[in-house]
Amino acid sequence: MDETVQKKTTRPAKQTAAPRREPTRTNDPERTMAGILEVALAEFAEKGLSGARIDEIAAATQTSKRMIYYYFGSKDGLYLAVLEESYRRMRSIEGALHLEDLPPVEALQRLVGFTFDHHQGNPSYIRLVASENIHRGAYLAQSKTIQDLNVPAIRSIEKLYARGVAAGVFRPGLEPIDLHASISALTFFNVSNQHTFGLIFKLDTQLPEVQARRRASVIDLIVRFVQAP
Repeated sequence: MDETVQKKTTRPAKQTAAPRREPTRTNDPERTMAGILEVALAEFAEKGLSGARIDEIAAATQTSKRMIYYYFGSKDGLYLAVLEESYRRMRSIEGALHLEDLPPVEALQRLVGFTFDHHQGNPSYIRLVASENIHRGAYLAQSKTIQDLNVPAIRSIEKLYARGVAAGVFRPGLEPIDLHASISALTFFNVSNQHTFGLIFKLDTQLPEVQARRRASVIDLIVRFVQAP
């Protein structure tokens, strides 16, 4: 009697898929934080603090809410970090203008022109600052670094103004902080009110020729205000 040998087919054991891991970059925390701040700036500027969503920031940066909270503590903490970073970037660029290497009038022209260009090229910064003013500066008041970040800006204007007065090209009696406020007001308005101003007066404020004319006008206004008679 023949015996039939049945061959058993050996099947590989079913493998359990490894749990999906959220993409992270914990090996490069500085890069991760920088990416989060970049995306968060756009989110907060566009939607404000109340409308911004941490979920969307996490998705856009391929991180997680848990990681964002690990680095920044909370949504409010992230918002404050974005505010600080925005000011830090601007002051850092200002420091590279080397105003001390120029005659006073040319230095003032460069400073005003830079501020105008920075605001025009960074509308998210303008919306973010406007949003914080709606909150009456409540979050910025909690910052431990914002004062130190902005001290160099005032000192730079103080030195520039003092050089101009000593050279007889700037009139005495002005407060550097008032000069800073005037520069900020004129250049800030150019971006913050562009839509309402353009609509009311039927003017495309973003046309290159309109921007160039406005830029020259703002520089001229500030210089004429400061110049000695």
